Amino acid sequence: MPNHAVTNQPPPLQDYNVFLSDRALREGVERETRGLETAELEALGELAGKPDVIQLGFDANENPPQLHTHDRYGNRIDEVRFHPSWHVLMATASARGLHGAPWLDPMPHAHVRRAAKFFVWSQVEGGHGCPISMTYAAVPALRHNEALANEWVPKLAARTYDPRLLPIAEKSSAICGMGMTEKQGGSDVRANQTRATRTSVDGIYVLNGHKWFCSAPMSDAFLVLAQADGGLSCFFVPRALPDGSRNSFAIARLKDKLGNRSNASSEVEFEGTIAWLIGEEGRGVNTIVEMVNQTRLDCIIGSAALLRQSLAQAIHHATYRHTFGKRLIDHVLMQNVLADLALESEAATVLMLRLARAVDETAHNPHASALKRIGTAVGKYYVCKRAPVATAEALECLGGNGYVEESIMPRLYREAPLNSIWEGSGNINALDVLRIIQKQPEAVEALRIEITPALEDRRVADALRTLEADLMDLDSMEWRARSLVERMALLWQASLLVQHAPNYVSDGFIASRLSGDSRQTLGTLPVKTALKGIVQRAAPIAHETAAV
Repeated sequence: MPNHAVTNQPPPLQDYNVFLSDRALREGVERETRGLETAELEALGELAGKPDVIQLGFDANENPPQLHTHDRYGNRIDEVRFHPSWHVLMATASARGLHGAPWLDPMPHAHVRRAAKFFVWSQVEGGHGCPISMTYAAVPALRHNEALANEWVPKLAARTYDPRLLPIAEKSSAICGMGMTEKQGGSDVRANQTRATRTSVDGIYVLNGHKWFCSAPMSDAFLVLAQADGGLSCFFVPRALPDGSRNSFAIARLKDKLGNRSNASSEVEFEGTIAWLIGEEGRGVNTIVEMVNQTRLDCIIGSAALLRQSLAQAIHHATYRHTFGKRLIDHVLMQNVLADLALESEAATVLMLRLARAVDETAHNPHASALKRIGTAVGKYYVCKRAPVATAEALECLGGNGYVEESIMPRLYREAPLNSIWEGSGNINALDVLRIIQKQPEAVEALRIEITPALEDRRVADALRTLEADLMDLDSMEWRARSLVERMALLWQASLLVQHAPNYVSDGFIASRLSGDSRQTLGTLPVKTALKGIVQRAAPIAHETAAV
């Protein structure tokens, strides 16, 4: 209508560099890589902020994958077909080395650089991160079978994307998935009923059974748990066999999920499915846990990315929107909300980068190895728990505009609970931390060493003293598991911020998370918190908030 003028509406958040505009990320990468050049990261950040690239995420989620079990002649094909946007996202992630590339990367700090790229690119679209993450995580577990690793790891690490279903010898690259849970057991994988029968060929088995959740079923191969004569064991299941035939891998249906709609998650059935043993019979959990721990790291990174993108959208909206005679961002109460979201985001960012450095150092540093073991479980529990809360609060900053699908906020909100469920729900990770406390005291000591640099702050010292006393009380330990793990995470985040963030950031975090000023909802930072400075530091486009 010619008389309908649109006013007081923010422009889309686009044409900005997702990496360079994120000070916490930029400073963290420089710190954890000791100033290594960031040209590839900067280029990816520039790409992630382009309008046509942002649109890829919308298209992939508005056009979810479709299962085709048979061709028109009635032949079983079990293929999942995707919108072209999915393949562009996958190709970009693979070309930038977000999948298995770090394991063969000769450059230093490969896993920190990869974590930062995964963080940036996940802000475009999270669903395709699932097969990318599983491919990254499969390599350490696959190395338990030298022959398979020699054949497959170079393809899993190749910076190309080849979605064709072909034998590995004919592929330029490959994607790997995972199948652990079954309908009768879920996270209790010891209850799995899928059977593995040894053949006359050494190391080759036949599987019969099912998997209740198998994400990315279009992958080239999967690590699968099944019951062998020696107990629960880990197996490698390719979809195409070396002779060119297709392995028995029936996709029963795709899951209709709350979020993560661009990615195919499925139920699959095995009947005479050929598989190769990985590791030893009866040690399947010990073998596949290496893959689980790496995917848990990506759950932390993915949740941190959701926190960052939600925060960026909220600050951007508040910068342009005017209410009651001034910009929304100039209202003190809105500053309180945005600053609280910014503290949550920066704390998650520094923690995920520190864990990524531990992965880089694990092979030659016992402290890093111990820290990775406990830190991954602690971070997976807490950061993934915070994502839904913070994303909902950020959505509310946009009001009704944030509740409509044209904004990215509903997609971020639907995605937010996912990482807390995948690779072990909150209770599973909390119980994992308790097992580590009881069986690996060196891991607890490693976390304490990480917290030590912040002990000059009395509030941190008091919180650690109380936590250590509670850890000595073995009564009702499971009852208190969530509380204990949350406090461990907060102390670690506080220490990282004390060491690496401006004083006004670390002080605001400690005052609101560790001291008596803590409250149950975001936007309740104590009086005298440096709201404006915290918000300006987190702004996605710096010049817009110069007047904050």
